[in-house]
Amino acid sequence: MQLTGNDLDDLRAAHELLENPGLAAKISDVVGSPLERGFAMLPKRWSDAVNNATQRAITTSLDVALRTLGPAGAGDAPSASNRWHKIVVGTAGAAGGAFGLAALAVELPVSTTIMLRSIADIARSEGEDLASPEARLQCVQVLALGGRSAKDDAAETGYFAARAAMARAVSDAARHFAQRGTLHKGAPAIVQLIAQVTSRFSINVSQKVAAQAVPIVGAVGGAVINTLFIDHFQDMARGHFVVRRLERRYGAEAVEEVYKQLGERN
Repeated sequence: MQLTGNDLDDLRAAHELLENPGLAAKISDVVGSPLERGFAMLPKRWSDAVNNATQRAITTSLDVALRTLGPAGAGDAPSASNRWHKIVVGTAGAAGGAFGLAALAVELPVSTTIMLRSIADIARSEGEDLASPEARLQCVQVLALGGRSAKDDAAETGYFAARAAMARAVSDAARHFAQRGTLHKGAPAIVQLIAQVTSRFSINVSQKVAAQAVPIVGAVGGAVINTLFIDHFQDMARGHFVVRRLERRYGAEAVEEVYKQLGERN
């Protein structure tokens, strides 16, 4: 089957979102200088604080996804409430901007959980059935999109490459949850998923922290940066779940082939 005109337009828009995330550039525009300035201002061992906060945020989000993202509205495909989620995350970002790195351990899990709710809202609007653990884990996987892992090489930076790298971990975690009916954080499948999402999500978190380290940012700037942060993941979610919607209609191989052709034309 060939993609119809509207579906081809949707895939083209998804390709633009997923292959050109641009979070660092948007944050630099707000700060008024390259992010390297913010990185230079961070205290020693800042990366440990970021990694610890990121892992805690992912663990919390995974717990939320598997326990409380219910199936209400599944199949109804209502419009996603992006603006409301941005306001709440922006408010949390104000605290991060005012108190800096010390607030990250509290602010990031809160912001990430709200972002996950927004991602699930978008997933449902694209026809995902959130009664399925696999669909809910796909929401968590969105946090790994648009952030390159330190282990990636040049051939592993695109959307389908990042998705393929995560596929086994998502599948194993979904199978584990389906068999046990609960989240066992020490289970190898869960540990592996958390590690893979954390390694990618932490790239974007580091950019956010670096921006908030710039003295002129403050509380107001922290709110703006957090709004950009959730906007980035809302874009990743929209692109990802548009692709999955089209895959359900046309098949995964057909959609991937057209997606790659769009990249070759650019």
